[in-house]
Amino acid sequence: MIVTLIIICEVGFWVLLGLGLSLRYFAGMRRTSVAVLLCEPLLEVLLLVVTAIDLKNGAEPDWKHGLAAVYIGFSVALGPELIRWADARFAHRFADGPPPVRPPKYGKARAVHEWKTAARWIVASAIAVVLLQAAVWYVGPEGEIGSLRMWQQKMIFLIGINLVWATSYTLFPKKDPGGPAPVGESRSYSDTP
Repeated sequence: MIVTLIIICEVGFWVLLGLGLSLRYFAGMRRTSVAVLLCEPLLEVLLLVVTAIDLKNGAEPDWKHGLAAVYIGFSVALGPELIRWADARFAHRFADGPPPVRPPKYGKARAVHEWKTAARWIVASAIAVVLLQAAVWYVGPEGEIGSLRMWQQKMIFLIGINLVWATSYTLFPKKDPGGPAPVGESRSYSDTP
């Protein structure tokens, strides 16, 4: 039941996103579009309530309950950015909006972009860890909480991966191949873009 609800929430997210953007750009109903898009967090609330009820009714916590917490964490932290991403592309394709801004490829700007992306993933993982811990406390010490702890470990590992990834762009920034020539070297005409 929990996995089915997660799938329904994911499909619902995309349906509401498509409906909201269609109302905004095809029907010119900006306020209605915002109202539809604001309904998306209700999907996560529904999933949280159903998961809590399932545990309250005596279900043994397993990977499905952990997956629900992870899904909620990632939806809360990454959902708004995904909506902005889709909105920019929808506006460009169907409403003569400007082309979407591409992330920087090189140097400090790329490192800043990677840290912002890592921060969103870290927040998503942290929300999942907190929800999983709440589930552990909710179930109590006599319940089987191994699968919930396993999900917490995975989320902590994901936080570590994101920190390493963003740090690598800070310590070893990607250099622009068409950038200035190193001191003491001249650039031939074939090297210029």
